Amino acid sequence: MSKALIIVALFLTLIAATVLIAQKRGQVAMRKAPQTGEMVTTLSGQIVHVERYGPEDAPPIVLIHGASGSTYDMTFRLAPALADRYRVYVVDRPGFGYSPALSDESLAAQVQTLRDAIATVEPRKVMVLGHSYGGAAALEWALQDQDNVLGLVLVSAASHEWEGDPSLFYRTLATPVIGDIFAWMLMAYVPSPVLTSEIDAVFAPQHAPEGYTASFQPRLSLRPTTQTLNARQRVTLKAQLRDMTPDYPSLTLPIEAVHGTADTTVGLDIHATRLDRDVASDHLVRLEGLGHMPHQVATQDVVAAVDRLTARLAGR
Repeated sequence: MSKALIIVALFLTLIAATVLIAQKRGQVAMRKAPQTGEMVTTLSGQIVHVERYGPEDAPPIVLIHGASGSTYDMTFRLAPALADRYRVYVVDRPGFGYSPALSDESLAAQVQTLRDAIATVEPRKVMVLGHSYGGAAALEWALQDQDNVLGLVLVSAASHEWEGDPSLFYRTLATPVIGDIFAWMLMAYVPSPVLTSEIDAVFAPQHAPEGYTASFQPRLSLRPTTQTLNARQRVTLKAQLRDMTPDYPSLTLPIEAVHGTADTTVGLDIHATRLDRDVASDHLVRLEGLGHMPHQVATQDVVAAVDRLTARLAGR
């Protein structure tokens, strides 16, 4: 056999091994973090994974996860902490967790689909809570349909354009073909200790709570199609927020925002402080020394924000 044929054979073997290892790891993640809710079909035929918790007649609230997330982020601590007195709906954004992706990957299309799914299972107006990218989704929800949203709770929410370009890592993943290959390699070969370290970096200066990584199953978000979608959404978010910003002063619904002063992922002054300036009905609570994950490390502060929103609604 010629040297060229040996090289081709080795290359094809590597590709086959990568696909098999990646698929196996994805299957293991899905077994450890299975679908636990229902697949809700909207009138337009889109499908969204929705989990329901709490009394049916309690005030309804929708929880939206951030980038690289799934319902498992919201159900680790926050949903159980709210479910004693709220009707909690936890959703997988399209293309994440167990919700199928949309052909239109824009924030507006995601939110329209989530709105339609929640309207299918909950006839009342809802409160909407979003974390990080999910906070941008919550703002878009209000901009699309303010009259049918009771109010927002924004947790470490992305709301404004920032300086600089997306990282090379996400630009690479968002690149057709190259990004797909990169995503398969990451799924197959990134060791678990590296994933644990990356999760801790998101929590910094705090640490991920015990049991969070095992519950969240980060390889669920490392599935290649999810990875590349997540990268494309990160790359395009800045421009979408720039387009949304001029409409923020039109928001009059009550908003409760909580944001860590040590958040280096979604900076307080870049996002929450500016939103507080732009929206008269926004009430911002700065969480001293906290990073990007208050709903996990300061859950009661987030629950208190939901309670404050409920009290504001009752006092209207």
